[in-house]
Amino acid sequence: MVKHTVIARISDGNTKQEISSLGLPLAASVDDDQNGEAELADYKNKAKLLFKKMNENSEERCSIESGSYYFHYLIQNGVCYMTICDRSYPRQFAFSYLEELAKEFSMSYGNEVEKKNLRPYAFVKFDTFMQKTKKVYQNTRTQHNIERLNTELNEVANIMTKNLESVLWRGEGLEKMSSLSDQLRYESQKYKKTAHDLNLQLLYRKYGPILFIVAVFSLVIYWRFFWY
Repeated sequence: MVKHTVIARISDGNTKQEISSLGLPLAASVDDDQNGEAELADYKNKAKLLFKKMNENSEERCSIESGSYYFHYLIQNGVCYMTICDRSYPRQFAFSYLEELAKEFSMSYGNEVEKKNLRPYAFVKFDTFMQKTKKVYQNTRTQHNIERLNTELNEVANIMTKNLESVLWRGEGLEKMSSLSDQLRYESQKYKKTAHDLNLQLLYRKYGPILFIVAVFSLVIYWRFFWY
């Protein structure tokens, strides 16, 4: 389940950029889950720290694990779209959800994002679209979402996963690094092998019973007409 969503402007990598503009929140969802508000507040604060570590060299897509949740984020045109989700929530849905937000936000406010003296949460009205889109992705068992899950498996296979402690407290950056390519290649090969095995299992389930019947029938014919 999507728990919280926030959109923020990130650093362009220029050291002269004003500190106040780093990780400037532009819009955020209004959450209706009051039961876990105390726990979620801590994760919202961590999201703010993550924004301050981002710049134009950061990974464009990344998943960051922490406790019971995942931070999934997408960066486009200097704007980061981040959502906090339950660990069990499919990454395919999380990134598809973020892509829809990015497309709509860019069309609605793209020309205003770089304005100077932009106040925090200047585009708070965007929450209306976030809530509407969030409802579409909440039920992962609808036919539409199941089809989306199957078609987008390959896209998320190459998205990097990191640990929040490593990023915030151990100094590990979110920049693109050449050393990550080996891990991505390994994950991609692992995904292909898994997909191949799944396809074989489906073939066995589909045609196995038929082949078994044909084999038994052939043995009966052979035994009846050729054995004696």
